[in-house]
Amino acid sequence: MSDRRVFRWATTSARLLVGTIVSIAAVIAVVTAVSIPWPTLARDPLSVIATPAPAASVIACDGGLLSIGRNATAASTVTLAAPQSVVGGTAEGDGAAEQQLQTTGVGPGPLAYTAQPRDDQAVDVAATGAATANADDLAGFAASACRPPLLDSWLVGGSASTGAADLVLLANPGTVPATVQLTVYGVDGPQSPPGGVDLVVAPGTQRVVPLAGLALGEETPVVRVSAVGAPVHASLQASITRTLTPGGVDQVGPIAHTDTTQVITGITVTRPTGEDGAADETTVLRVLSPSLPATARVRVTSAGRTESIGDPQEIPLEPGKPLELALNALAPGAYTVTVEADAPVVAAVWQATGVSAGDDFAWYTPAPEVSVPSLFATPGGPTPSLTVVNPSDEPVEVALTPVDGASPIDLTVPASGSVAVRLATRTLYLLDPGATVRAGLSFAGDGALAGVPVWPADVATPEIVVYP
Repeated sequence: MSDRRVFRWATTSARLLVGTIVSIAAVIAVVTAVSIPWPTLARDPLSVIATPAPAASVIACDGGLLSIGRNATAASTVTLAAPQSVVGGTAEGDGAAEQQLQTTGVGPGPLAYTAQPRDDQAVDVAATGAATANADDLAGFAASACRPPLLDSWLVGGSASTGAADLVLLANPGTVPATVQLTVYGVDGPQSPPGGVDLVVAPGTQRVVPLAGLALGEETPVVRVSAVGAPVHASLQASITRTLTPGGVDQVGPIAHTDTTQVITGITVTRPTGEDGAADETTVLRVLSPSLPATARVRVTSAGRTESIGDPQEIPLEPGKPLELALNALAPGAYTVTVEADAPVVAAVWQATGVSAGDDFAWYTPAPEVSVPSLFATPGGPTPSLTVVNPSDEPVEVALTPVDGASPIDLTVPASGSVAVRLATRTLYLLDPGATVRAGLSFAGDGALAGVPVWPADVATPEIVVYP
């Protein structure tokens, strides 16, 4: 009896010992397997780089100057006050297909141009229009470039205060309807007014929206234009009447996107501050940081010089609230305003010849970077001047070649500097920058002021990666 107990104890102890050893070995194996990297099989996905077929190049113009309220029995009626004369074409000298859009409630509206691809390459097309009004309710000169329609853009300028009769213009040169949302940024931050929600712009038409119907009383508005269904060309017609005297008119083009650096060039000061008939503040910068608090550094330089005029100014920006800064004591000449911020911003400069009868004003919008040969047009009107800004640390050689075969103009733009040159009216030019530059047209004459930035050509079809 005693022997059997001993035998059972011995066999049980042996099994326990073996189990313990196996368990310890399993734990060691698992820990080792986790800690030691296992061989893996990695294979890059199959991909093919392809270049899509180029699309047609499409641009749309702003159209003639419009007037609202001329009909006493229908104050909201919009009528054509002055037609727009447009100069346009392609670098090859061929005319682009021309289409006239219909302005809702007015009749024949702005022109749109379409250039089909040639030899599997997109064709650069450019056009610029000008109009002059001389009436009791609207007077002044306006020039604007015809631009590609965009899904998202910004309008910086104008006012909805007393005396202003500003209009938001939405053109759809496409073949399908566009639905547009307008967001107005003002003293109370961004607002989506009922008059700017789900606006349908039919294909081949231009729709007019009074700015006062979006933000009545707002003195420093910035409007964001967002479209779905089809891109639209947005612009703003700004005008002012002071005690029954028209004080100028302008057509303000879109800004394609926000950026931490905005360069506004070609700003033309015609009379010194304080001169008889000139306002104390005739040069004003408007800037907005849409979504983030920011600090903006503002620097002013004159054409042909590299040093700043005065010390750069720093201004704090609240998100969603536009801010204006007066730039006083500027002598007659051409200037560039550079805004550098620690968050993306949009900006524009208002410049006026004065505030008396016969004066005019202009809104100068930022000039984007141009790094490829790009086409632009000069319309009829005052002699145009082109200011070219070189942001790099090395001099840049820039060539301006008239498409009509006239003698080219060669410019040397100093490092971190700018040059200005006068051009011919009603002419197409090809700007070959040689490196990245920014450029803007300006127009100044008796009772006339306007500015148009030069945009880069948008004809290169980017490669895309396809994963089968």
